[in-house]
Amino acid sequence: MPQDQPADKSEEFERLLDDQQHSRFVLRLYVTGLTPRSTQAIDSIKNICEDELRGRYELDVIDLAKQPELAKGENIIAAPTLVKQLPLPLRRLIGDLSNRERVLLGLNLKPKT
Repeated sequence: MPQDQPADKSEEFERLLDDQQHSRFVLRLYVTGLTPRSTQAIDSIKNICEDELRGRYELDVIDLAKQPELAKGENIIAAPTLVKQLPLPLRRLIGDLSNRERVLLGLNLKPKT
């Protein structure tokens, strides 16, 4: 077996997961105005990003009430919606993002211990 190949798929998976833990994240949060649900989503994702991704994320908050044309380009059908563009794979999370474990799972992140 060549030295540069992982011994098994679980080692490869762990390596990829570790790589993702150190990757730069590009996120877009689509909201509709400053509704309570929108502000909850903004607060939740900012807290998660600062706790879990400090210094290695880019977060754009897009108000669809002001820029509705952007919903079509990203196929946004509900708001708030968080789109993880990088690292791949692309993921979408819909809702106020208050369930921290669900958000971390959706972003493929292990919580810091």
